[in-house]
Amino acid sequence: MSLVNFRDSAVLGDPEGLRVRPGVLYRSAQPFPAADAATVEQLRACDIRTIVDLRDGSETDPADWAAAESAGIAVVAAPVNPATDGLAERLRTMTTAADLGDFYVLMAESAPAAVAAAVEAAARPGAVLLHCAAGKDRTGLLTALLLDLLGVPAELIVADYVRTADALPQIFAGLADRHRTALNERPDLHIPAPLLQAPAEAMAVFLDLVRTRHGGAAAFLPACGVSAETLAAFRAKASADASADPADPAKASADAAAHPAADAAVSAGVVEPAAG
Repeated sequence: MSLVNFRDSAVLGDPEGLRVRPGVLYRSAQPFPAADAATVEQLRACDIRTIVDLRDGSETDPADWAAAESAGIAVVAAPVNPATDGLAERLRTMTTAADLGDFYVLMAESAPAAVAAAVEAAARPGAVLLHCAAGKDRTGLLTALLLDLLGVPAELIVADYVRTADALPQIFAGLADRHRTALNERPDLHIPAPLLQAPAEAMAVFLDLVRTRHGGAAAFLPACGVSAETLAAFRAKASADASADPADPAKASADAAAHPAADAAVSAGVVEPAAG
């Protein structure tokens, strides 16, 4: 079965092709029910060589990507658990789209190792696919950080995020089918309304808070442990600048020199590493 909520983030995130090279950064929901031959064909058609799975271990099944792995596509686990003790209270009290945006920041701050692993995987050769369960929340914040790193304006990042709303009925049907037994055991389960939507305000708030609290993705990602070399490699790979060459050390050094704010902020102690 083809992947749900599957798209190239450059289509809406950079429709004029000024900043992001198309065919590099994809996003989707998890496979429903599991990757099969059609899924592998879809991945290969896009030259996707690496899949980054942002789901927590309790959400995954070894069969999910078995067909893709058998076809030689790497699967990198970068788990972000949205229901840890530190985040659970925010989930219970979430009522607005702004609350959801703030929750996205807390999720990113709570999982620096996962953020770093995802960015390192995204810098590998070939296209990369980011996904979580719905391809909305964790996938949305990681995609937003990478697009922000490339200089994509906030309103275009928001437009890419909002696109998920079109796929939500199909996503929820797939998740309900997969977790039917667990849901039947929790008739009192309450899911905050913003989590059932893809509101523009949530992503706008997320981007604003990352900028005001951390100095934007260019400063936040190094604070999570992403090396300057990895940032340079991703920029060289994903930048719309056709002259970018990920294998060119001179180009990588030039990219790093062109984005000194992150390293300076960390070195000066302005940006602290995110809490684990």
